[in-house]
Amino acid sequence: QVQLVESGGGLVQPGGSLRLSCAASGRTFSSDVMGWFRQAPGKEREFVARIRWSGGSAYYADSVKGRFTVSRDNAKNIVYLQMNSLKPEDTAVYYCAAGRRAGTSPAVFDSWGQGTQVTVSS
Repeated sequence: QVQLVESGGGLVQPGGSLRLSCAASGRTFSSDVMGWFRQAPGKEREFVARIRWSGGSAYYADSVKGRFTVSRDNAKNIVYLQMNSLKPEDTAVYYCAAGRRAGTSPAVFDSWGQGTQVTVSS
């Protein structure tokens, strides 16, 4: 089991930026894929981005492509989500997840963090 802890959420004005971090510990070698999801009130949890510890291209939801960037620091076991040009519709609880297979469904991921709130408002 992989333990995940997110940080970096907060309140930001439209057009602003935030960087989320996800610190991973435990059996990280068994979960190569790291994903970011978000869930707004009354909505289903939706895929945002994913990356592999082992390398390769990142993959993004169309709604964030060109604005968000996912990256990793293998030495520190940390995955980042840089969010630029934020919009009010980006407001949600953001979750980090770990899994063995690449996918966009929450069901593909085995381990989850507790989530961090991102609010975009003026």
